Amino acid sequence: MKILGLIGGLSWESSTEYYRYINTFVKEELGGLNSAKCLMHSFNFAEIVEMQHNGEWEKATQAMVHAAKKLEGGGADAIVICTNTMHKMAEDLEKNVVIPLIHIADATAAKIKEQGLDAVGLLGTNFTMEQDFYKERLKKHGIDVVVPDGEDRKIVHNVIYEELCQGVVKESSKKAYLEILSRLADKGAQGVVLGCTEIPLLINQNDTSMPLFDTTYLHSKAAAEFAMK
Repeated sequence: MKILGLIGGLSWESSTEYYRYINTFVKEELGGLNSAKCLMHSFNFAEIVEMQHNGEWEKATQAMVHAAKKLEGGGADAIVICTNTMHKMAEDLEKNVVIPLIHIADATAAKIKEQGLDAVGLLGTNFTMEQDFYKERLKKHGIDVVVPDGEDRKIVHNVIYEELCQGVVKESSKKAYLEILSRLADKGAQGVVLGCTEIPLLINQNDTSMPLFDTTYLHSKAAAEFAMK
């Protein structure tokens, strides 16, 4: 079994889901007492959030590259960034390590195409929704991306940082998110990418008939499959 190098703590709430999912997939496939071989570099999320909101992306990139190199040096066979937003510097990581990076948008795109969809809504942090690094990756797979309007983006972003990343789940926020899903459908979205690894803590497929793409689940599954090849 290959060793997965997880870059976590972005936030730790979603990192625990990665660890749980990856080990669950391995156990389901191999049975018995089998579990995944993993290394994890876990950031102090407060430090990363400060860099994000101060626009210190070069500093954040250096931190991410340093983490990836440490994992590679520790024996990891692949890098898994346990968050959507920090895939902003995925290409920089790939340039600085020899081992492959398992990209969250690629894993998500594969599932979208499997369901025969070609236009999806995208929920995530403002960085993910407004910048091109994630949307362009999906577009390379032939998938059009629709994002919420300005006020809806603000709601989605604030719920992530002020609630979900702090382990707070509110029914009122779930209601607001589901209303935003409806407006994305009106804009042509055939399904919606939950493009922040904390969002599945709030809404899931049981809450709506609209196809949802849980990036935490899909990325974890791709990582586990890589490990077991």
